[in-house]
Amino acid sequence: MSTLEIRNLHVQVETDQGAKEILRGVDLLIDSGQTHAVMGPNGSGKSTLAYSIAGHPKYTITEGEVLLDGVNILDMSVDERARAGLFLAMQYPVEVPGVSVSNFLRTAVSAVRGEAPRVREWIGELKTAMAELSMDSKFAERNVNEGFSGGEKKRHEILQMRLMKPKFAVLDETDSGLDVDALRTVSEGINSVKATGDTGILLITHYTRILRYVKPDFVHVFVAGRIVAQGGPELAEELEASGYEKFIAAARV
Repeated sequence: MSTLEIRNLHVQVETDQGAKEILRGVDLLIDSGQTHAVMGPNGSGKSTLAYSIAGHPKYTITEGEVLLDGVNILDMSVDERARAGLFLAMQYPVEVPGVSVSNFLRTAVSAVRGEAPRVREWIGELKTAMAELSMDSKFAERNVNEGFSGGEKKRHEILQMRLMKPKFAVLDETDSGLDVDALRTVSEGINSVKATGDTGILLITHYTRILRYVKPDFVHVFVAGRIVAQGGPELAEELEASGYEKFIAAARV
């Protein structure tokens, strides 16, 4: 079993007015096979948490650790973190003109696995994964995210996760911009990865609708750069009914 442990994480960014602290001491422990949902209002620091873990250069870690199986990944480059078993599905995936989905995925998988999969085996593996996500086989010939709809971008992110088989996946608002059918398909892809028991999932979202399909083991309420409440799935139901105001008010005290 693998563990991802965030200890007292403080993060700041540079603004026109100087350095601004976004994360103010985040503690979180995720084990293989668990799904943790992080929920909170806009501007609470949820995406900052995701990108800081992944190693985005915009964010400066001023204090704390992020331990993957006891090793502090904050000392690693972005690609080293990926090879160690960390995966990030971005809220707004970027376009990569001139690079086909098939070539992109095979290159990524080769880097993580340490060797390139045999072409015939790779084609079969890719087709199977795409079929399970209701993706047309011609999708593999398109350039990465170029002209993709919101649903296609998110399916592509989940396809990456399925093929790369990370120890931990951080999904930053994967439900953003999805219609009902796309949400269901993407959720089924997440659940199939979770069912292996090998991947821990940190699911960042504003809303509870994806949690109807992807059942969290733990729910964390994120306000003003830190976790202010924790519980089980029932906490998400409370947020759906009452919103964040109670937690925002408590964080001001």
